[in-house]
Amino acid sequence: MSPLWIVFRKELIDAIRDRRSLMSMLLFPLLGPVMVSVALNFTAQELDQNRDVELPVVGQEHAPQLMAFLHDHRVELVPPPDDYLEAVRIGDSPMVLIVHEDYAERFRDARANTVELVVDQSRTAGAGDRARVRHLLEAYGERLALLRMVARGVDPQLAKPLKVQSVDVSTPAKRAAIFLNLLPMFVLLAAFIGGMYLATDATAGERERGSLEPLLLTPVSRGAIVTGKWLASVLFSAVTVVLTLGLTLVALGTIPLEEIGLHVDIGVTDVLGILLAVIPLSFAAPAAQVLVALFARSYKEAQTYLSIMIFIPTLPGAIFGIKPLEAQPWMYPIPVLGQQTLLTSTIRGEPTPVYGFVLAALGASLLALILVLAAARMLRSERIVMGR
Repeated sequence: MSPLWIVFRKELIDAIRDRRSLMSMLLFPLLGPVMVSVALNFTAQELDQNRDVELPVVGQEHAPQLMAFLHDHRVELVPPPDDYLEAVRIGDSPMVLIVHEDYAERFRDARANTVELVVDQSRTAGAGDRARVRHLLEAYGERLALLRMVARGVDPQLAKPLKVQSVDVSTPAKRAAIFLNLLPMFVLLAAFIGGMYLATDATAGERERGSLEPLLLTPVSRGAIVTGKWLASVLFSAVTVVLTLGLTLVALGTIPLEEIGLHVDIGVTDVLGILLAVIPLSFAAPAAQVLVALFARSYKEAQTYLSIMIFIPTLPGAIFGIKPLEAQPWMYPIPVLGQQTLLTSTIRGEPTPVYGFVLAALGASLLALILVLAAARMLRSERIVMGR
């Protein structure tokens, strides 16, 4: 253990002195919460039904009752731009309402009317406002139809022989989980990014600087050398995970999700569950990075390979987004997939079986052990040591 501890301490001191290693550990925990906060604040604003919506209208004078209805529902009517089609196309206006000149005449004759809502569906900005205005227009049309039926002595209920009423059994925490899908991805990415630079510099970097070969000439086993370098990367990875999770939870506390009917209640037990799920991945990810960096023939090549590895934590989230899967026992032992499953269940407030955490930890630990042993075996090869 003494040689292993010496290598670990040496790598840790070098990493602390290296600004780039510290930046790789500290920058991502700051970047992740900022991105989550901006995304959720934008979503909360889009779903906020209590704020005014600005609506440019062409031909306001043709439909005074409709304009009054929209104004009563917090829609601010403004004059349209000169070229409103181009304004919507380039994103200056999220939408424009067009009321035709014959609207008033058709309204007096109790005939069907058509208004046009010019939008650009390819733009996500203003999607909530567009949906809200469309809903108000449809509600006004339904109200107008009911009034016309009453005026003719027809029971309005005859027009709706079947009424569908949705019963939402989801909890505010589960609804909030839809908007918190970024949290598992950032926490998983932290496990890969936190120790990536240290793992690269301690292997491919030392080989390029010519300090790896003299280190192998010392009376220290290959296993102790690899394990010391790996444990230093593990420490950086674990610290990055803790910082990312902590700062993200602080950022979530500043977002008014309750105003749009959502609730985030991540307590101490949930935080411990997230850490128990992800920390084992902080052992497996640096082990894979050390192995890949040793296999690469140069520092730049190692950086290229490890940059591609960063996409691994995003794959389960992408799969769950396209085709949601229920948690199955076989998922837990698979590194990354097991952690994604545990994090999703924890954020949704669903009960997570204890064996899920055990299987996830065993799967990641076993993978880490295999990769570290493989890296130690690779150091016996002259081709790997010389980078040929």
